[in-house]
Amino acid sequence: MRERLDQAIGLREEGRAKQDQAILAEARALLLELAAAYPDVAEVHYQTGVAHDNSGMGRAAIPYYVHALELGLTGADLERCLLGLGSTYRSLGQYEEAVATLRRGMDAFPANRAIQVLLSMALYNTGRHKEAMELALTKLMETTSDEKLLYFGRGLSYYAQHLDETW
Repeated sequence: MRERLDQAIGLREEGRAKQDQAILAEARALLLELAAAYPDVAEVHYQTGVAHDNSGMGRAAIPYYVHALELGLTGADLERCLLGLGSTYRSLGQYEEAVATLRRGMDAFPANRAIQVLLSMALYNTGRHKEAMELALTKLMETTSDEKLLYFGRGLSYYAQHLDETW
């Protein structure tokens, strides 16, 4: 199984890098065979979800991501799965599911800025504008090296938490 899974991952990565739908279809076919043969292997289902996502088939990716999570996916694959699933939910307009998934990702992987930014976007989509801006501004200030932003850093960091305050 490991050899076939590694082959499928290699194909998926090549297909994604080249944006080649034929290669991605080959990867998906191999992963679908593996998912049928190994229904209890989290990594197989996670990779099948990624292959569908990379192919622009987000809706089809969701059950594979969810099943991988149910099977106890761990480590870097868990981090990427939560990111992929949350992003997919958001792109499909399933904003509450996106927020829940991305919050789980942010709690488990607090250093992952991509999860944080996607959570900010999903919060915006649910009408939680203040929380979305607070998260986005806080993460921007934590990661910027822009001198003009840093000059106003103390004020921007304060107002990220107090958006409704005035002088």
